Amino acid sequence: MLSIACGRVMRRRISFRKALYALIAAPLLLAAFAAHAEEAPFISVVTGLAPDDLLNVRAQPSPIGKTEARLPAGASVRNLGCNDIDGHPWCKIVSDNPQATGWAPARYLVPLNPATAPDQATDAVGSEAGAASDAPDLTARLGDSSQPASPETTPKSAAEIAMQDAYGLALAANGTLQIPCARYVGQPMASCAATVTRKGTDKADVTVAWPDGGSRVISFDAGLPASSDAGSDFRFTREGGLNMIRIGVSERFEITDTVALGD
Repeated sequence: MLSIACGRVMRRRISFRKALYALIAAPLLLAAFAAHAEEAPFISVVTGLAPDDLLNVRAQPSPIGKTEARLPAGASVRNLGCNDIDGHPWCKIVSDNPQATGWAPARYLVPLNPATAPDQATDAVGSEAGAASDAPDLTARLGDSSQPASPETTPKSAAEIAMQDAYGLALAANGTLQIPCARYVGQPMASCAATVTRKGTDKADVTVAWPDGGSRVISFDAGLPASSDAGSDFRFTREGGLNMIRIGVSERFEITDTVALGD
């Protein structure tokens, strides 16, 4: 009987020790798991692009922010979180090849990180400062940021900045009408001379002259981009009063309502 009782006491002691070890180890395991979860990056894949198109990674969450890099469909990026910018979701991403950090429209990233992107305030301030002058620096818009921007005194939304910057670009080159444009796949936005023929209050033809020769006519109808003389696939998206137009697989234009239709 004594040996049986001793055996029971011993088993109880062993069980108690196991339970004690488990209680001690549980917080350590949870902390290690949490640390691993924090370190594990959220990966998104670039998708939804047109054939042969590239995704612009921009310095600010704005369609006219400086392009930091361009990524092909299928590229994997670290997604730091997504924010709603004037009704349009943008995600802050980090690319390793090419190395770049910036913002991209959420609609081109799968899956989406449900977290809020960090330091949006800093990027927003940079975006506002970049659009401070009445006639933005054309070279800065097209990729050369060597000249510092003037400080902004009145905060503006991303949509207001986009409209102001694109309209300023249209009049930046010695008073001659200029618009952002690109002719070839993978080509950064350049500056193209343009003329406008208005046909009433809501119709117009915008003739864009390519720097290397030739032209493209873009027609507006009922206040919106409607067609071109290219005979190719024609589509556009809008950010406020800025029309981002795509023709075929490579041609891109940014034309504000004010430029095409007047005040």
